[in-house]
Amino acid sequence: MKWNKNILRVLLIGSFLAVNALILFGISSVWSYLNTGADRSAILHLVTEKSPTYLPSVVWDTTAVEGRPIEQQTLAKVERDYLDGWLVRNNAMATNNPYGISDYFTKKARAKLYKILEANKNSGASFVQTTLEHFPKLNFYSADGTQISFLDRNVLLYKKSYVDGNPVLEYKETASFQVIMLLEDGFWRVRHLIRVASQPREEEEKPSMSDGVKEALSNIKGLNYYPKDSPWDTFGNHYSDGIVAADLRTIRGMGLNTVRIFIPYADFGKARIEEDRLARVRAFLDGAEREGLQVVITLFDFYGDYSVPNWTQTFAHAHKMVNALKDHPGLLAWDLKNEPDLDFEARGKEEVLAWLSELALRVKKWDGLHPVTIGWSSPEAAVNMAKEVDFVSFHYYRDTGDFISAYEKMLGAIPKGKITVLQEYGKSSYSGVWNAFLNSEAQQAAYYEEFQSILDKKQIPYLFWTLYDFKKVPSTVVGSLPWRRAPQRYFGCLDASGKPKEAYYIFKDTLENRKGNN
Repeated sequence: MKWNKNILRVLLIGSFLAVNALILFGISSVWSYLNTGADRSAILHLVTEKSPTYLPSVVWDTTAVEGRPIEQQTLAKVERDYLDGWLVRNNAMATNNPYGISDYFTKKARAKLYKILEANKNSGASFVQTTLEHFPKLNFYSADGTQISFLDRNVLLYKKSYVDGNPVLEYKETASFQVIMLLEDGFWRVRHLIRVASQPREEEEKPSMSDGVKEALSNIKGLNYYPKDSPWDTFGNHYSDGIVAADLRTIRGMGLNTVRIFIPYADFGKARIEEDRLARVRAFLDGAEREGLQVVITLFDFYGDYSVPNWTQTFAHAHKMVNALKDHPGLLAWDLKNEPDLDFEARGKEEVLAWLSELALRVKKWDGLHPVTIGWSSPEAAVNMAKEVDFVSFHYYRDTGDFISAYEKMLGAIPKGKITVLQEYGKSSYSGVWNAFLNSEAQQAAYYEEFQSILDKKQIPYLFWTLYDFKKVPSTVVGSLPWRRAPQRYFGCLDASGKPKEAYYIFKDTLENRKGNN
């Protein structure tokens, strides 16, 4: 009997503890849900304030405001909430999903949007769009600080319309919107967004290239550059002024006059440019100028997403880069993107070209002095956008025997008189198991000797690949397959220790002979 009482006592105590454990677990689960089910920063709009993803250019006019003067902090908050309103509206129009609309539009305004989204959904229509420029003129700011009115003038829009997922129309335009916003729960929400004017977009014409720039482009004799110990990462943490200075002296000593460098989009901070890396680019330009070298800067290296929702971020990156460097005397030209045609299949040719076309317009607007080009992977691809660039750049890694026919065919397909630059070409001296020991430094030199003779005869400006052999090539460049990585290490005219290869003397002697003949 006593034994049964002990068992009962243990069962009662165990049940009591189990019930309390379940209660505590339930409370902790509810608490966890309440704290993690919704991101507090998202509820408070902090995500968009800390790391904005919608970054069109905005220029305010606050010279004639009725009501009270507006504080800069308030204006910045209005701008951020207004742009985020455009962002969620654009997302909703693309997906016909109203997610986020209630955060940035008042009840009356979002009711209109819901009707539009429902109508689009029923008809199978959707719209992908972005805005690139806003010029809001502030008209009214209420005395109690809860209402604001402005005319958003000449908003630059890019739109693509779809029906049942199939593209129907693509166009760019400018439009103006009368906007009223209300302060609700500490956030500015759009009360009215009414289109009041629309007109076809007019592009500003860029001044024609000066004779000096044309002459510099026509006489390019240079190479594509990476330091030997940090290939594909010129401006990273291993950057050294001393190493760069020595390399630039070597390049100049070969008789070359131009260097092409690369700016990786992600490594430089995307839309938020990292100042330390930007400072290294300036230092590089300083060094090039001291040696009498001119520099072609290639933007957006290792970037491959051309989708419309990302346009404002990429253009913000380009705007900061161009405006930071455009006045440097060492700068010769802007190369918008390296081999973008290789992304045609994966990303869609139309999408890639639309991004490039708009980027070209942006860069020409920001910098009216330096020419713009695109580094196409082949002569065949270089016919794209030939009218939109200031000079045509193409790459060639095929047999020298086919070069003239490919080059002349390209010339026949681009505007007459357009300057062309062979921006990349070269031959690996790798000899090993992955190419059956079929190459050598002597064969590399013979290739360059033949190619330089062709380029000299046709007077084609050139930038060969590259100064150094590399001990390692990042897998992000050519993948991890050894038969691809190994040859890529041996394109230099100097070996990995900096010693001249036979190809080095082809360039040096050819250029010295040309000077002697002149």
